[in-house]
Amino acid sequence: MFKILFSSALFFFQFIDISAAQTNNYIKNPAIGIHFIENDFKGADYIRTNSLSDAFRNKQFANSKNMKAGLSINYLRGISNHFDFSVTLAGSYLDYMLHNGTTLGNGSLLLETDASLIAKLFTDRYWVSPYLVAGMGASKYINYYGAFIPVGLGLQANFSNEVYLMINAQYRVAVTNKVNNHFYYSIGLEGNILKKKRKKTAGKIRPRPVLESYDRDKDGIADTLDACPDVPGLKQFNGCPDKDGDGIPDNKDKCPNVAGTLKYDGCPVPDTDGDGINDENDSCVTVPGVVKYHGCPIPDSDGDGINDEEDKCPLAPGPKGNHGCPVLSDTIVKKVELAAQKIYFKTGSYELLQQSFKALDEVVTVLKTNPSVQLLIEGHTDNVGSQEENQLLSENRAKAVMGYLVEKGGISKDRLSVKGFGFSKPVASNNTAEGRAMNRRVELKIYY
Repeated sequence: MFKILFSSALFFFQFIDISAAQTNNYIKNPAIGIHFIENDFKGADYIRTNSLSDAFRNKQFANSKNMKAGLSINYLRGISNHFDFSVTLAGSYLDYMLHNGTTLGNGSLLLETDASLIAKLFTDRYWVSPYLVAGMGASKYINYYGAFIPVGLGLQANFSNEVYLMINAQYRVAVTNKVNNHFYYSIGLEGNILKKKRKKTAGKIRPRPVLESYDRDKDGIADTLDACPDVPGLKQFNGCPDKDGDGIPDNKDKCPNVAGTLKYDGCPVPDTDGDGINDENDSCVTVPGVVKYHGCPIPDSDGDGINDEEDKCPLAPGPKGNHGCPVLSDTIVKKVELAAQKIYFKTGSYELLQQSFKALDEVVTVLKTNPSVQLLIEGHTDNVGSQEENQLLSENRAKAVMGYLVEKGGISKDRLSVKGFGFSKPVASNNTAEGRAMNRRVELKIYY
């Protein structure tokens, strides 16, 4: 009976759905709902063992005393104007009655889930619509699993396509042996979880064909819409070309053959001084310079005409022949050389004697007065002793002089350098005591 009724309704609704699809779209948005349910096993079993008329006469049909309450969660979404798809998970605590009249459990949980198709008489355009429902389901009670077919009738009340009141009654037909037929009643609310605009069907507007005679440059853009009707161009530039590909159409590009920027009307960023650094990155726009100095020339801090990178004395003006450093006067040179002749050490040692301090202080004065000057300190010995001993002694004596200038005189170590020559550069014969005394010396050489 249920199968014949449901098949007829499906055929009828399918015919309605095909015709209605040609008008407006009323497909239901996805929705989730909560339903209060009642399961009636005793009424269904009474009808099976007796008859429907006996059930009505003896008040066993839809008798609230035979029902067990529960809850269900339902997912609902539209397939077409007249058909919705539904998935339900229901649960209730009850004593389960088998076909043979045996009752299982003691108020245990019955879980049922089903996937069903809902066929509505009216679309969701209407406030109320009756419907048929049919599908497939599965159940679990303690360790008993089975399948059933839910078929039934329902009523939908539509509130602004946002919330739906759903009322339905089903007869759940057992498919497997461990499932019993029963009635299933539910009432609940469904609420949309997604919103989407209804699609409106409208007649397609066909574009008016453009006659070839109205497109002189043959670029597919009618002359009435073409800003450059005599030159083939691009649609995004209203029919004008962009030969340099800089995104600025040729009719607005002051440099159409060279890629540029919108700020300069399609021209590249200018380089006024021609130094290869564009004006936006050039700190000296009108004077050629280098990248290192942000487009400015290499500076000449002392103004002697020699730039700082080539000037050994960038803070003191001097001639190019002297690498930009001032020319040292003969007086200063002789003063330092004379001071060197008054530097004395203990015999066979690199310990400075006290009578050397006055001469060294004069050297300090020269260095402080001429802050750009550098000083080379050379140590020399006679040939008494081995070569290795004398080499080490000459180096240590030069270092002793440097130590005095740094520690006592406050001269920066960076301005001083030392070198030992042992007895390799005698200035007199080592065969006499006088000659050997002359060879035991320190030489001081100033330079830039």
